[in-house]
Amino acid sequence: MPKETKIERKARYGRLAVRIFVDVLFIIISMGGALWVRMDFHFGSVEPAFLSSVESYMLINVCCTLLLFWLFRLYNSLWQFASVNELKNIVAAVAASAVAQFIGMHILQDPVPRSYPVLYLLLLFILTVASRYAYRLLLEARITFTGREQDDAVHTMIVGAGDAGNLLLSEISSSQMVSRKIVCLIDDDPAKVGTYLHGIPIVGTVRQIPLFAEKYHVEEIIVAMPSVSGTKKKRILEICSSTSCKVMTLPGIYQIINGDVRVSMLRKVEINDLLERDPIDLRMDKIMDYVQGKVILVTGGGGSIGSEICRQLAMHNPKQLIILDIYENNAYDIRGELLKTYPGMNLEVLIGSVRNQKRIDTIFETYHPELVFHAAAHKHVPLMEDSPNEAIKNNVLGTWIVAHAADQYGAKKMVLISTDKAVRPTNIMGASKRICELVIQSFAQTSKTEFAAVRFGNVLGSNGSAAHWQRAAKSSFWIWVSQSKYSILPRI
Repeated sequence: MPKETKIERKARYGRLAVRIFVDVLFIIISMGGALWVRMDFHFGSVEPAFLSSVESYMLINVCCTLLLFWLFRLYNSLWQFASVNELKNIVAAVAASAVAQFIGMHILQDPVPRSYPVLYLLLLFILTVASRYAYRLLLEARITFTGREQDDAVHTMIVGAGDAGNLLLSEISSSQMVSRKIVCLIDDDPAKVGTYLHGIPIVGTVRQIPLFAEKYHVEEIIVAMPSVSGTKKKRILEICSSTSCKVMTLPGIYQIINGDVRVSMLRKVEINDLLERDPIDLRMDKIMDYVQGKVILVTGGGGSIGSEICRQLAMHNPKQLIILDIYENNAYDIRGELLKTYPGMNLEVLIGSVRNQKRIDTIFETYHPELVFHAAAHKHVPLMEDSPNEAIKNNVLGTWIVAHAADQYGAKKMVLISTDKAVRPTNIMGASKRICELVIQSFAQTSKTEFAAVRFGNVLGSNGSAAHWQRAAKSSFWIWVSQSKYSILPRI
């Protein structure tokens, strides 16, 4: 923590002295004002005994009230960020001051009107609140009449008028560094529509986002609903993406529980936000124990799935990594990437088809891979419907050839990358992959090699998948291998 300079210390003490002086003034005004109000705003009607009691007890009350204000942290809060907690402290401190004054005057037998303590409490509360919140009100007024009217202020819509939306709106409203103008709010609760939050109208529900985005000329949409389910959040983001607005989102609910929401936490919508479940987190050290020091073959290693398998394997020091692919461009790209990232790696990139039994046998005889990941396959459903013979030859025959070689040349383990479309298949591609699984099951019953097959659906980030926006998650392949929903044989 940086040491406070003399100038900063003097400034801090100066601000404290001003606050104490203002409080002393307001305490005196509240004591005299309570008598004035009680006597219908005529000081001439105040009885001398009442006035004498207030004058004689004034010093005691000032000292006692200042001490209570200190105990209730009225001198330690940042009032430009004052919230409900600070208001509660003011109420408690003022009430304690009124009760202490009532008890003290009763003990000293100083007569005052019966309504005096209540009037004193109300006046002191009003003046104290006014003094504490005046800075914040002036700050917000300046932002309203200057910052929000800037030509470059981004017209922003907040989706979510709950705790997160409230905290975010407060942060934006009180910040001079944020060039956003909140023009409207959206909430999925119809009961909130037509009401206001911090003076900003809640104009409609989630389904009306495109309508009000156009009406209010919205340039940016902030989704401040971190606690909603994945399915609901996905639906909201899809509606937001139907507009031409930039879409931002807030992080998890734990930060809302902590009351820790800042504009700096806003981020662009990521691919994981569209999942209808929480991402799976794995302990990679245990999963990768069997990879280190092994000779590994990846068929279809240049494809979107195969290349990710290769990246993961390369991170864990295999003895040798062999990539086989029929498409030379993909094979060349993954070769360049891996050699750049791991220059000392023992890497072999081979061109060939899994349908060529002689080529596969030669590879196994030459390199003797211990682990085989079979990802080579035709996967596009519409194309396989038009060319069913190619689907069978590449997927089924290719799998049989690789499995036979793994068995014949003594590989320790082989994993087939299958698909959820193999479950009660309704198309050629799914049917061909289901036959592949049956081939693997057949070899597993007689071979010393361990065979396994894993199924999964669309892979985020793969070519031709539901989302081609970014590379698959770092541990996505190992999620497929170790936590696949449909593992038809013992997992490796």
